[in-house]
Amino acid sequence: MTVPNSGEVLAPARPLRCPCLSGESYGACCQRLHAGELRAPTAESLMRARYSAFAVGEPLYLLSTWHPSTRPETLQLDEDLQWVRLDVHRADRGGLLDTMGVVEFTAHFRLHGRRHEQHEASRFVKENRHWFYVGELD
Repeated sequence: MTVPNSGEVLAPARPLRCPCLSGESYGACCQRLHAGELRAPTAESLMRARYSAFAVGEPLYLLSTWHPSTRPETLQLDEDLQWVRLDVHRADRGGLLDTMGVVEFTAHFRLHGRRHEQHEASRFVKENRHWFYVGELD
């Protein structure tokens, strides 16, 4: 965004509250994962951080946390899509000592003024102390 008459380019505004609905600020929560300061300790925390990455427009984080066996070469986020709420229904395994897990959630969004939702049970694996999104459970 350009400020009129100044020519200065500003970074897009970041949300005050974290989109993952942890109750924390974005800066104290998912932004630290997006910036590479922290790693997601559980499959659920990675899923929440990935949801937030969709909400704030961080495709590089999404690609870096996608397992290489299923990761697309590129990722184009839809700028018209507004992510508004995340409901986590269950997390099976995916804890600190696990190497695999499943997180079931519903992500609510608006597109062209209409409400939609995406329900998914996602598979995650942990390799070399890093959690990765593998894909939707079949």
